[in-house]
Amino acid sequence: MTAAHLPASPLVIRATDDRRAELILTGDIGAHALWPLEERLAAPPLSETDEWVVDMSGATHLDLACAYALLRAATRWPATAVTIRGARRAVHRTLHQAGFDAVAVMED
Repeated sequence: MTAAHLPASPLVIRATDDRRAELILTGDIGAHALWPLEERLAAPPLSETDEWVVDMSGATHLDLACAYALLRAATRWPATAVTIRGARRAVHRTLHQAGFDAVAVMED
């Protein structure tokens, strides 16, 4: 794929400081979003923070592979605390299937 044909990342980083990152995931987060999502999740500044607050209120769909990518990133650094906010029922179900309940706080 050329740079012009790469899919945009569904992840926006709203704010970060030395300890906390606020992430926003929006839209249909399907298989097409896997690679850009993994790339953004592994890069600084996310890899250097202690806490992630993930706003998923704008996510209409979450592919299981993308949920696992998010889970892998969240557990890569054991000190990272993760809070998921606003996940719709279908997105919450996918997060549950991936095992996110065990590593993150799930808020409505």
